[in-house]
Amino acid sequence: MPLEAVPTEITDDLFVSDPFDANKADEITAPSVSFGQEAFQRLLKNKGAVLSAIALIIISVMAIIGPSMNGFTYDAQNITHTNLPPKVAGLEWLGFNGTDVNGVDQYAERSITTNYWFGTDEFGRDLWTRVWKGTQISLFIAVVAAGLDLIIGILYGGLSAFYGGRIDSMMQRVIEILVGIPNLIVIIMFILILEPGITSIILAMVITGWVGMARIVRGQILQLRGQEFVLASRTLGASNRRLIFKHLLPNTMGPIIVTVMFTIPSAIFFEAFLSFIGLGLQAPLASLGVLIEDGYQAMRFFSYKLWIPAIIISAIMISFNLLGDGLRDALDPKMRK
Repeated sequence: MPLEAVPTEITDDLFVSDPFDANKADEITAPSVSFGQEAFQRLLKNKGAVLSAIALIIISVMAIIGPSMNGFTYDAQNITHTNLPPKVAGLEWLGFNGTDVNGVDQYAERSITTNYWFGTDEFGRDLWTRVWKGTQISLFIAVVAAGLDLIIGILYGGLSAFYGGRIDSMMQRVIEILVGIPNLIVIIMFILILEPGITSIILAMVITGWVGMARIVRGQILQLRGQEFVLASRTLGASNRRLIFKHLLPNTMGPIIVTVMFTIPSAIFFEAFLSFIGLGLQAPLASLGVLIEDGYQAMRFFSYKLWIPAIIISAIMISFNLLGDGLRDALDPKMRK
């Protein structure tokens, strides 16, 4: 049986248009979202990151309002209320009333209903106030140190990668020298030179803390510097300042944000470690490291002095790490579906 002839010309009658309902146009088109909106949506799907963010918000709010919730100050001492366990009313001594006819000393006393929610320390200081004041100071030190690392690291790493050549080589030699020296030794030596305090701890952390940020920024900008959009912008006459702040730095914000989220718990750990070995804050100031060191000394008989600040510092560090992991996945373009 002969085959039908195959038409050699393509005519309009060979095509049949697919019926299309204009009212359903919105059902097959997705709304346009920016990279930031999409990253935020991916972050919300990460339950660990969301719970960590909520925990950090709660701890930060308590660090601000907690010290003023029960009327005590972090350095107020009451020797008659020493080493009280959490939520136990104390006994207030009104003073010496003299001696009676038998020569026995007489004291006036009365019971009070004030509860120390976290108990008291060996000097009768309210641990609730000291714990949240210490959390406030530890977070302040960590955030300021991380912010200074961010500024110095972006400027140093960005300029080194952008100009390259001999300038980059010289700047990298400085970083290699700092990396070769253990940062813990540098921090301890710096604090020994200066008087221990909040300012000296922050400066000690910043001396070597910015190196990691600078290397990350340099690596990112070296990748972006040869991209087509940078070459096109340079061809159109864009200045170096515009190239850096409008094109290069915005495209490196993802790794920068993730690095900052991991820098903050590291700074909290260093502050706690320095305070634990006696090189951090000095009495009567309180930080989580100071409170853990005090609790360690009395751990055998008054374990609540150690467990309360230990739980808080653990929650802070775990939350920052989980949030950093969530941000790393959310800001990664490869995770886009």
